[in-house]
Amino acid sequence: MSVRRAAVALLVPLVVAGLATTPAAAAPDRGAQALHSVRGPVTDENFYFVMADRFANGDTGNDLGGLPADPLVSGFDPTKKGFYNGGDLKGLRGKLDYIQDLGTTSIWLTPSFKNKAVQLEDGPSAGYHGYWITDFTQIDPHLGSNADLAALVDDAHGRGMKVYFDIITNHTADVIGYEEGARKAYTTKDVSPYRTASGQVFDDRDFAGGDNFPALDPASSFPYTPVLDPAEQNLKVPAWLNDTTLYHNRGDTTFVGEDSQYGDFFGLDDLFTENPRVVDGMADIYERWIADFGVDGFRIDTMKHVDDAFWQKFGPRVLKFAREHGKSEFFMFGEVFDTTKSYTSHFTTTDRMQSVLDFPFQAAARQFASRGGATGDLATFFADDDWYTDADSNVYELPTFLGNHDMGRFGGFVTADNPGAGDAEWVSRDRLGHELMYFSRGNPVIYYGDEQGFTGPGGDQDARQTLFASRVPEYLDDDLLGTSSTHATDNFDGDHPLYRAIGDLASATRAHPALRDGTQQSRLSSSDDGVYAFSRIDRSDQREYVVALNNSEAPATAAVPTYTSKRAYSRVYGSGANQLSSGSDGKLSVTVPALSTVVYALDGRIPRSNAAPRISLGLPKPAAASRGRMEVTASVNGSSLYEVTFEARVGGGRWQPVGTDDNAPYRVFHDVSSLAPGTPVEYRAVVLDNAGHTRSASPVETRAPHAKLTIETPTQGGGVRGTVEVRAVADPEKPTHAVAFQRRVAGGPWTTIGTDRTSPAYTVFDDLTPLDLEPGAAVEYRATLLGGAVSETRTVRYAGPPLEMATLRYQRPAGDYGEWGLHMWGDAVDPDVLAQIAWERPWQRARVEDGWAVYEIPLVDDTKPVNFIMHLPSGDTVPDSREPGGDRSFLPINSPEVWIKQGDPTVYTAEPGA
Repeated sequence: MSVRRAAVALLVPLVVAGLATTPAAAAPDRGAQALHSVRGPVTDENFYFVMADRFANGDTGNDLGGLPADPLVSGFDPTKKGFYNGGDLKGLRGKLDYIQDLGTTSIWLTPSFKNKAVQLEDGPSAGYHGYWITDFTQIDPHLGSNADLAALVDDAHGRGMKVYFDIITNHTADVIGYEEGARKAYTTKDVSPYRTASGQVFDDRDFAGGDNFPALDPASSFPYTPVLDPAEQNLKVPAWLNDTTLYHNRGDTTFVGEDSQYGDFFGLDDLFTENPRVVDGMADIYERWIADFGVDGFRIDTMKHVDDAFWQKFGPRVLKFAREHGKSEFFMFGEVFDTTKSYTSHFTTTDRMQSVLDFPFQAAARQFASRGGATGDLATFFADDDWYTDADSNVYELPTFLGNHDMGRFGGFVTADNPGAGDAEWVSRDRLGHELMYFSRGNPVIYYGDEQGFTGPGGDQDARQTLFASRVPEYLDDDLLGTSSTHATDNFDGDHPLYRAIGDLASATRAHPALRDGTQQSRLSSSDDGVYAFSRIDRSDQREYVVALNNSEAPATAAVPTYTSKRAYSRVYGSGANQLSSGSDGKLSVTVPALSTVVYALDGRIPRSNAAPRISLGLPKPAAASRGRMEVTASVNGSSLYEVTFEARVGGGRWQPVGTDDNAPYRVFHDVSSLAPGTPVEYRAVVLDNAGHTRSASPVETRAPHAKLTIETPTQGGGVRGTVEVRAVADPEKPTHAVAFQRRVAGGPWTTIGTDRTSPAYTVFDDLTPLDLEPGAAVEYRATLLGGAVSETRTVRYAGPPLEMATLRYQRPAGDYGEWGLHMWGDAVDPDVLAQIAWERPWQRARVEDGWAVYEIPLVDDTKPVNFIMHLPSGDTVPDSREPGGDRSFLPINSPEVWIKQGDPTVYTAEPGA
């Protein structure tokens, strides 16, 4: 075991125990302990993410999954992108040479469990993707058998590769219906709370994470009454999944607020993860796959839609089981579809999970490599990696990616961001994105087909092409980067320029491991495009690698700071001089070709420090982005490879490690969400230099902050009428919170309108009708945490009678409006209008006025969003036949008139300037 991983093993018991609040009599304080930055069991994997149905067809005999040939029964139709196309595990197993030659060390499979073959309500569409599970104990027959999986895992292990399973804990297939009707709208816990089998109202959050849960009755405990079709009473496996009281049964989610965790995904049965029976049942399921098949880890679907208490139980239990069964490097990472590090890091700190997919990296990489963004933005992005630093994990464990099966392919982003640029530039930008991903911290993930230049016009089904010859018309229309090939043929080309480029990146990082999990230190950036540079250094050999990436369309030369002066550096990747030397100022002058990357390695090691530098702590403060995290910073004098270990103690208890940061600026975001407001917390820190010297900073003291309340609805400045939903959230969230709401009108006195104790969203409904307000009257709301914080005031206006018409104005500077029109959907627009609209027949303008095309939209409910796409008949290519911005919307009661401009994704609520 390495020194750094031994340190992790020693820390884990302390982390699990939590911060002690009483002194330890038998453990005298030895001062702050200098530790190395954590490197977990997985910091140097190269993942290959495969959708088994879309990779290779090794056995045509399983195409129907043992079902009748009708596509609406079997789900198999190779001419449709939403149905099974024929790929399977045997096909994947037969292509392991192709996968391994790309430099892959770990295969990640989309969910491969038995799915509901077809859901007629969804398109109809089939379960080819694996996310509609009915049997969690067997491989879907369309993909093969459990024996096929065992053979695949054995073959991969024989080659030194790992196999990761994509798993689901949030939902099952759509099997449960409601007596009140199918796929009902979400009903909040405030409108219809849960009731025990005896009829008593309760909040499930009061029991989440515990060992007991109230008994429930399907006939009386839920807002909707769950029912099963007689033919599907025992459809799900294991059998406990057929108990309808183990589901939330609240209707479909809108993916925001409370229903983000309690609602059904388009009807998919949402599990009651707060119930310990569900926690235990899911852990049992996935422990069997570890024990029986030796899978090496899990990617966990929809992690953000499951409560914290579930992860705090599930993660440590499954990890312990895996390690007890010989999987010392077992690794789990979750899908948290969000680009805010203060939020995504919550799951690896508060929730005790190992890692999450790095969605923030995907956004930053696209901005840098595809859109030519300012290099300073990338430097800021990496500086915020400190959000992930705690005692047993950090950002080096995160899997990084450029595109995926949900959001779309990187090749598609590159072509959309650079219309008309041409294949050479598209390939260069695609390669630049992969260079950033391979040389920066984290574990790179290649989405199958990206190495063959796959593009596609969007996400979901449009990004799920087959590597074997396709018969899907939409896929046959796609362009491929770097090749004249099409989707009409197999695309397993080992000579494709992107396949070779990715293989070269894997080879370079294999030859120079510091480029994968060495310390990453930002070196050079600016407020414009051009060169962004960082260093990678491994603690053991102290060799500095300088990575310089140029996202501009012209060669650029930059003076990159290093830890050495007048020392030689050799080129190990890219094009340029074979050798360079740093100047007396320690800067290395590097020339980087356009849209390219170069890497130079120090000949020798960084000089050892003579003494540890001076270190001091700043005043800790609640992090602006998360009140449950305390930002603690350290100032370190000098310039070399330093590591700073932060420690904390609560109320005079034991000092315990918070985390170790190995790159400047040095800081941690300590999780204090479990502490009562006002609890005293002390911090200290010690710096470790590259020669083993240490120096400590004087301790500083602060107190745990109060929670912050934020009103989510109604919208600031928006319109309201009748009964108004007023909703607030608390940061940090605790089941013990109680929130009171107040309202005032036209600057009058504040009036209490209700109190809510039901987490995670606090809601009251305020009926304004008795007040007989005039249209335009100002109404203010605020929320108060009982015994604590007060929210900012939210001001809205009282709306007049319901609107019958909304107006959208669209500007094309050339006036070439032609047949540009609106594709619309949702509950706001008059159904008679929607009946006239089709993709080949968008809603047309009423007139052109002052250079703007005017679209009049008849309404039936101005409180619901108008969802729209501006495009030409049947047009779906941005920007030629469809405007950017994807699915856009506006709320008529807030903004009855909106403006959009050609090439601009923004929906303006006031006329924009020219």
